[in-house]
Amino acid sequence: MNVRVIVRPDGTPLTGNRDHARLRAPGERTFAGSVKSTACRVLSGQVHGYHWWTVADVPVDGRRVVLRVRVRRSVCPTRGCRQTFREQVPGVLERCQLRTPRLARQAKAGAKELAGRAGVRLLAALAIGLSRHTALRVLLGIPLPDGRVPRVVGVDHFALRRRHRYATVVIDAETHRRIDVLPDRTSDTLEAWLRAHPGVEVVCRDGSTTYAEGIRRALPDAVQVSDRWHRWNNLCEAALDEVKAHSTCWATVLDTPIHDGPRAQTTLERWHQIHGLLDQGMGLLECLAACNWFLDALTAVCPEMTHLATAIRAFAPLMTPQPENADALHQWISQVRSADLPHLHAITRGLERDRDAVIAAVTPPYSYGPTEGVSTKTKRMAHQIHGRAGFTLLRQHHPALPPDVRQIQVNGGSAVVRGPAAGG
Repeated sequence: MNVRVIVRPDGTPLTGNRDHARLRAPGERTFAGSVKSTACRVLSGQVHGYHWWTVADVPVDGRRVVLRVRVRRSVCPTRGCRQTFREQVPGVLERCQLRTPRLARQAKAGAKELAGRAGVRLLAALAIGLSRHTALRVLLGIPLPDGRVPRVVGVDHFALRRRHRYATVVIDAETHRRIDVLPDRTSDTLEAWLRAHPGVEVVCRDGSTTYAEGIRRALPDAVQVSDRWHRWNNLCEAALDEVKAHSTCWATVLDTPIHDGPRAQTTLERWHQIHGLLDQGMGLLECLAACNWFLDALTAVCPEMTHLATAIRAFAPLMTPQPENADALHQWISQVRSADLPHLHAITRGLERDRDAVIAAVTPPYSYGPTEGVSTKTKRMAHQIHGRAGFTLLRQHHPALPPDVRQIQVNGGSAVVRGPAAGG
């Protein structure tokens, strides 16, 4: 079967075909004229020879398309060069490629989203033949974006191999877009990255002193924002330790022996208490009222539990960022220090050491949450590739902004707007 392929001067192919499993152009040639040398970038009209160049193109109606073009090999006219070169057809033929640029873009899109075997399966459904090794080579050949450095960044670590090797993800905290992945989670690596990317003013991080030290050395004037969730989680663990330390107070309220050991025993006792109330014909609301009475009785017997409950209730509103939370945090620290709660005193010492970052976390407008979300997505990518994604592949597996999203500067900050992205 013959297929006629006409290549316009701008490189756009026009194909006419009939039904067949594979469409192929048996013999077309490029237009005559001077071509530019790939080495010296000068025009040359001297032809050294001809040969056929076969490339794959985007499928048509679920069938693969192959273009076979006769191209010229010209001689560079520069004195002393003595180099021959093959002419290029923009949009159709590129140097050292067996796929047209538009087919290469589709292959890169599939490999970028799914990588490896999953990307190959998707491309096969689109009639694009690609092996998993080629898909990885295509992915690793995509240049990393080299855009502007954002004003607000977030850093978080994730495991490449749990308990053995970790990496650091860096994101734009305003657009929630991943910027880079660093090979470890040391302060020196983060410091080197920040020094190589000037312009960062705010860094959102977790409670790690390693990241804090690296940021402090590289950007002493930058605002550090701590993580609210880890602060709340640490407080919950300290509160549980306080309750365990006052276990003898539970014996005076519960008419059951106290067992030192796993938390399952306490859960079992609580289960028996609730179901005992239900067996007595009490409804859920009555059970809730009884449990509240039980807590009131416990706090009445143990004053420290009263102080603990008050401290927990006072700290909870700080998890919602408000401008007045800075003063409320100072008052909360003073209140806890005046109570006999040694486990919570350790929490206050940690808050004091990182006071500025904690205040920035409980007041608007910055949050560490988006960084945690991007870190989770990065770990999902590793799981998606069945754990075989090393640092190089994860760094290359870079999600891009949607094509209709671009950034503009607004009064020293940045904003995300909808519209044509710069550069297409």
